[in-house]
Amino acid sequence: MTIITNMSTVKGKRFTLKGVLDGLRSSVSTPPKAEMEIEESLRSEHFQVCKTVRHGFPFQPTAVAFDPVQHILAIGTKSGSLRILGRPGVDCHCVHDSDAAIMQILFLVNEGALVTVCSDDSLHLWNYRQKRPEIVHSLKFQRERITFCHRPFQSKWLYIGTERGNVHIVNIESFILSGYVINWNKAIELSRKTHPGPVVHLSDNPIDASKLLIGFESGTIVLWDLKNKIAETRYSSPEALRSIAWHHEGKQFMCSHSDGSLTTWGLKPTPKPMNSMFPHAKIGKDGKPDPCKPITKVAWKSIRNGEPLVIFSGGMSYDRAGRTPSITVMNGRSTTVLEMEHNVVDFVVLCETPWSNDFQDPYAIVVLLQNDLVVVDLTSPGYPCFENPYPMDLHESPVTACQYYADCPPDLIPAFYSVGSKQKKTGFTEKQGWPVQGGEWPTLACSYPEIIITGHADGSLKFWDASAVTLQVLYKLKTAKIFEKPKKTPESQDDDPFAIQMIYMCSESRLLCVAGASHCMLFKFSKQEANLDIPFLETSIVYEIYDDLDSPEYDYPKPSLGLVTQTSGSMGSYSSNTSDSAKSDHTTSVKVKTGSRKWSAGYQPDLVCVLTWVDGEPPGNITSILVNSTYGLMAFGNESGLAIIDFMQRTCLLNLGTPDLYGSMDPYQRAPRSPRGKKPQNAEGVGQNSEESKSPTTDQINGVCMSPTSLKQKKQHPELKRTKSQDKSDGVSFSRSRSSSMSSLENVSKEAIQSLMFADSYTRKTGREDNFTCPCLWVGTSLGSVIVIVLNLPPTGEQRLSQPVIVSPSGTIFRLKGAILAMSFLDCNGVLIPSVSETWKESPQRENRESNEKALKNSNIGNQRQMSLSNKPRISPTSSTEMSDRQFVIICSEKQGRVMSLPSQTCAYKVKITETSFVVRAEVVAIRDSVCLMCYVANGHIMAFSLPSLKPILDVDFLPLTDYRVARTFCFSNSGHALYLCSPTEVQKITYSADISETLNDMLGDLFLACETPDAPKQGFFKNLFSGGPSTLDREELFGENSGKASKGLAKHVPGSGLQHLQAQSGAIGGEIARARNALVERGEKIGELDDKSAQMLSQAESFAQAAHQIMSRYKDKKWYQF
Repeated sequence: MTIITNMSTVKGKRFTLKGVLDGLRSSVSTPPKAEMEIEESLRSEHFQVCKTVRHGFPFQPTAVAFDPVQHILAIGTKSGSLRILGRPGVDCHCVHDSDAAIMQILFLVNEGALVTVCSDDSLHLWNYRQKRPEIVHSLKFQRERITFCHRPFQSKWLYIGTERGNVHIVNIESFILSGYVINWNKAIELSRKTHPGPVVHLSDNPIDASKLLIGFESGTIVLWDLKNKIAETRYSSPEALRSIAWHHEGKQFMCSHSDGSLTTWGLKPTPKPMNSMFPHAKIGKDGKPDPCKPITKVAWKSIRNGEPLVIFSGGMSYDRAGRTPSITVMNGRSTTVLEMEHNVVDFVVLCETPWSNDFQDPYAIVVLLQNDLVVVDLTSPGYPCFENPYPMDLHESPVTACQYYADCPPDLIPAFYSVGSKQKKTGFTEKQGWPVQGGEWPTLACSYPEIIITGHADGSLKFWDASAVTLQVLYKLKTAKIFEKPKKTPESQDDDPFAIQMIYMCSESRLLCVAGASHCMLFKFSKQEANLDIPFLETSIVYEIYDDLDSPEYDYPKPSLGLVTQTSGSMGSYSSNTSDSAKSDHTTSVKVKTGSRKWSAGYQPDLVCVLTWVDGEPPGNITSILVNSTYGLMAFGNESGLAIIDFMQRTCLLNLGTPDLYGSMDPYQRAPRSPRGKKPQNAEGVGQNSEESKSPTTDQINGVCMSPTSLKQKKQHPELKRTKSQDKSDGVSFSRSRSSSMSSLENVSKEAIQSLMFADSYTRKTGREDNFTCPCLWVGTSLGSVIVIVLNLPPTGEQRLSQPVIVSPSGTIFRLKGAILAMSFLDCNGVLIPSVSETWKESPQRENRESNEKALKNSNIGNQRQMSLSNKPRISPTSSTEMSDRQFVIICSEKQGRVMSLPSQTCAYKVKITETSFVVRAEVVAIRDSVCLMCYVANGHIMAFSLPSLKPILDVDFLPLTDYRVARTFCFSNSGHALYLCSPTEVQKITYSADISETLNDMLGDLFLACETPDAPKQGFFKNLFSGGPSTLDREELFGENSGKASKGLAKHVPGSGLQHLQAQSGAIGGEIARARNALVERGEKIGELDDKSAQMLSQAESFAQAAHQIMSRYKDKKWYQF
C-alpha cells in the first residue's frame, strides 16, 4: 500500500479504487477493439428491393398482338405475364394480380392502351402511356366463360363472345356492360336444332360496321344486323370452325376448319361455300384426301399491286412429313411452307395500315412459337426470317448455371464482342431494320458495365452484355468440343454429361473456371487463334475407414494432408503400376479428346481435370470451384473432398476426402465401413455399402505436402478412392446439411466442400514477431467447418515453373451452424480485401509455351527430390506482407454469420440470420463505397448486414423459394444488383439499392410515342356509287344508355391501380384548372371594377361638359364689362 501511495504521490494523481481496477484491466492482454473505430456508412434508407427488368423468351406463351401504328408487340403467357416489346432495348414486363393465363390481347390502336383477356373470365384494360403500364379497369364475368373478344378499330365498344354462345358488349372507357345482348338462340333461331357451341370468332364487316360476323365452334356462322337486331344471313359448315378472316372489300370471308380445310363464303346465303379446299391434303388410294391437322388460324391480306396472301398455321397431313409445325403462305398459285422448330402458338400479320377496308400490303409475319419468336420477311423472295435482336435464345439449351458480374472492367465487354462478332449466324434476310420499331430508348445511360454468364445443358456458355436494362449476347463458348461424344447405352443415366454446373470468372485476369458434374475446366482468354493439344488430369477424391484391419501396417494415426505421385505408391492408394484389375476400373464420365486441334480467338482450354469412377460408382458432384491467377492454383471440391491443382505446372497438389483435411482434429466420428482385406488396390471383394479406404500420404514432411511437377499423361494418374456418390441428379447439393453443432459421437458419412476462398491471410494465433500473412486456401464444408490450408509458393518466374508448391495444414478450424456459403476478408479499416489477381495480358503463343514446359519436365521431377526433407516449411517472402494491424474474416453459413478477428481468431461479431429457414445464397458485396453482407433466405427474405458489425440494415420479404431453379441461379453482385432465373426461359434482374430504385424510371424506355393515325382510305367515285361506300354506325345510340341495363350479377367491375393514378393525375390537373379559373375570375372582377370606374369618370366628364356648355350659352352675348 505504501508503494502505491508513493507512486500516486510521484505521479501527482489521487489514488482511487477505480484506478487500481483500470490498472488491473490494462494488465490483462485483450485484443484491441479496432473494429469499434470503423465507421459504417450504410444505413437502412440506402436499401430498397425491387424488380428492374426481365429478359429472355416469355415462358409458356399463349397470345400475341401488334399495334400497327405504334409498332409495339405484346406477348401473353400461361402464368399471366405480359411482355411489351418495342425496338431493341425497349422491353417491359407486367404481371396480373392472378396467375390466370392470357388468352387474347387486343390493342387500342395508337391510344396507348390494350386489353388482356384471361382464362379466369376477366378483362383488364392496361394503360402503357407511362413507362410502367398499369391496369385501369378490370371486369370479371361471373356467370359465363369468355371465349373470344373483338374490338373494332377506333371504337370504344368491345364485343365479348362466351361459352354459352352469347355476345355481350362492354364500354372500354368505363368497363360497364351494355344492355345490348345477342343471345345464341335468337342468332340461330330454327336454322339448327342443337346448341351451336361457344363463340370462336367475332368481327365486323370492313365496309359495314353494322354487320357483325359471329362464328360458333360447331361450324354455324351468323351475320348479325346490329341496327335491326336480327340475323341477316346464316351459314352452316359441317366441320368445326377455328377462325375467320375477311377480305378487305367486305364481300367475302374465309374460314379455317378442324379437318384442315379452308372455305370461302359470300354475303348472300348459300347452302355451300363459294370455294372449299384442302391446301395440304394428299389423295389416297381410294381417291379421297388423307386426313389433315386443323388449321388453327387463317389471315387473308390483300396487296395493292398483286394477288392477296392467304396465311395460315397447321393444316398439314398426319403422316411423318406433317409432324413438323409450319406456317403456310399462299400467293395465288404459289404455296410456301415455312417449317418451324417448335409448335406454333399464334401468329399475327404486320400490315402497313390499321384500316381493315384498305389494301393491307403485309410486310412481315410475327410467329409466336412455344420456345421462340420468329419474324418472317414477306417482301423478300423465299420469305427469309429477320435476325431477332431480342435475347430470345437465352434457353437455346436449358440454362443450368448463372453468374452475374456488375461493375466489371470496362475493357471486358469490347473484348468479348470482338471475338463473338465472328460467330454471327447467317441465312437471315438482307433487309435492314427489325419490323418492331416502337418506343424510344431510355435517356439515362449506364455508368458501368455488367456481364451475365449462363451455362447450359449442352456444355455451352453464353456471355451477355447486361448493362443498364438491356441484354445482348456477346460471345458463345462450346466446351463439349473438348470431349469425345458419349456412347448411348441403356445404363447411361445422364442425358447431359457436359452440362455446366458451376461458373467462376476472374474479371481482372480473364481466367474462366467451369465445372460439370465430374469435370473441371480452366480456360484462358486470347485474341489469337491457336492449335492446342488439351492437357488433362484424371484424379479421384475419397476417404475410407476400416473397422477391421488385421495387418499391423494399417495401424497408424489419422492422416494429415497428403497427395499421390506417379513414382511412389502409398497405403490405400493406387499407383500407376497397379494390377490390371485396378486399371480396368479406371473410368470417367467424360473423355477428353486427344490430339491437336484449332481453337478460335476467345476462351481456349488450358487444363481439364476429370474425376474418375471407383469400383463402378460415379464420383460425387462438384460443389465448389475457384481459381487464382496470382497463385497459379485452381481448387475444386465435391461431395466427398477437395482437390488443389497447380495449373502452371499442370499437376495435382492435393486430392483428399474432407475428413482427412481435419487431420487429428476431426470433430466427427466417421461411419465405419466393411473391411477391404490386405490388398486395398484390388477392386474386388468390396461390400455393397462400402466406401473407399483412407487417402494416401506421400512425401509427408512434418505434415507438409510437396507437389509432383510432371505433366499428367493418359496412363499416368494418381488414383484416390472416393465415397459413394449420392443425389447425383441434384447437381450442386441443395439438400439441407446436418448442423455442425451435432454431437461428435454421431456417425457422419459425407461432408461436401461448399465454399472456397484464396487469400493472403493470417493462419494461426501468433505473436507480434510472427505477425504476417501468407497465401492460404480457406475451405468451408457442408457441416459448418472452415479449414485453413497454407500454400507455400515458389518465387515467381522460372522458379515458379520448376519448384513445387508446398501445401500444409495450418491447424486453424472454425465451426458454425449450417453449411458454409460465403467467406470474405476486410482490412483493419473495414475495407474489402479483393482477391489477389493479375491483370490480363496476351500470352505468348501456346505452342511455344507448351514446348518450353516440356523442356522443363525432367528438371521438375529432379527438383522435387532435391528439397531438404528436414527443413520445416517457411512462408515465401515473395508472397508475405508485413502487417501491423489485423484482418477480419467474414464467414456466413446457412444459419448464422460471424466476423472473426485475425490473427487473434476471436469472434468480433456474430448474428443469427434465421432459425426456422436457411440461407440459400450469401455474398459480401460492394455498394456506395462500402461493403455489406447480402443474404437470400429460403423463406423469401432478402437481408443485408453492415460490416464488420453485422447489424441488420435490410429485411424484406421478396421471393419465397418455391423453385429449385431460383436457388441454383440466384446471384448477388456489386453496386446493388442481383438476378435469378425466374423461369426456364427468363432471367429476372432485381436491385437492392435505393439509388437505382429511384432512378429506374429514367432507365426504362418509353413505350408510347404520340403520332398521327393514318387517314382512312379514300373510296373512288364509282365504288361509292355502286357499293354505297363504307356505312357508319352510331354505336353510342345502340349500346349506350338507351339499350337499358345489363343483367345483374353477370360481371363485376374492379377499378385498377392505374385508374387511381389517372384520377390523381386528373385531380391534379383539375386543381390547376380550378386555380387558373379562379385567377381568371379575379382578373375579370378587377377588370369589371375598372370598367365601372371608367364609366363613372365618363359620366362625370359628360356632366362637366354639359355644365360648361350651359355657362357658355348664358354669357355668350354679353360684353366683358357686363360681367
